[in-house]
Amino acid sequence: MARWTPERKRKLRVKSGFSLYYIVFLIFIYGPMIAMFILSFQGRRGGTSFPMRGWSLHWWKKLFEPSLVGDMQGAMGRSIILAIMVMIVIALFSTMLAMAFRKKFRFSNVLFYTILAGLMVPGVLLSLGLAMVLRQLGISPSWYTSAFAVHVVWALPFGFLVMMAVFNRFDSSLEEAARDMGASEWVVFKEVTLPLITPGIVAAGLFGFTLSYDEFARTTLLSGEFNTLPLDINASMTQRIRPTLFALGTVSTLFSLVMIGLFLGIYTILYRRSH
Repeated sequence: MARWTPERKRKLRVKSGFSLYYIVFLIFIYGPMIAMFILSFQGRRGGTSFPMRGWSLHWWKKLFEPSLVGDMQGAMGRSIILAIMVMIVIALFSTMLAMAFRKKFRFSNVLFYTILAGLMVPGVLLSLGLAMVLRQLGISPSWYTSAFAVHVVWALPFGFLVMMAVFNRFDSSLEEAARDMGASEWVVFKEVTLPLITPGIVAAGLFGFTLSYDEFARTTLLSGEFNTLPLDINASMTQRIRPTLFALGTVSTLFSLVMIGLFLGIYTILYRRSH
């Protein structure tokens, strides 16, 4: 039977401490989301805090009332369309940029840090700056133009870094072998490069979709007269907060999780096919 030496006891205390820290971290991150989900099932006379006053689907049914359905569906539809637009652009541009950086060229370092600047500039300042420029030019902001542009600037560095990691592990000898056999550059890209980097392209697109779908700070001054879903939720919070807002947040969270699961499923299938 193993003896409890001081060294073994110390390792056990350290392991237990890290385990406790991890549990507290998970509660801190996911606790509010779980509480929101539970409170969305408050009874008819329930409020936005514990204890629960019965259980019902009353506040979920409120989501489908005519007074709320139009605004909610419109805001969610705009958020989904905007996220899809950003997803397509990020997947395309991050792939093109990462392929360009496979070889050294003049001012490559300047371009690299220019792309990453989208991560460093605070979202509110970026939104405010672009809004002021558009006002000076006499251009009205809208969710599908100005908000779309700032979302691309925000999400592009994430997709770009994903594709850079993909190409850092890419075996270029496969392309050289195809060229030695007489394949043109287009055939090499279509038959060799693209199948191998497709999982990375899907991952880059996923970053674009998820970052755009729930972005608030960079959209608040650039959406124009129509709100996206995060702005609509924030506007609802300035009024009287009801469990309906928790039901809406739960629906939005579940939709995000479904989309992430869908993308991960596609990524897994493409990754297995490419290996």
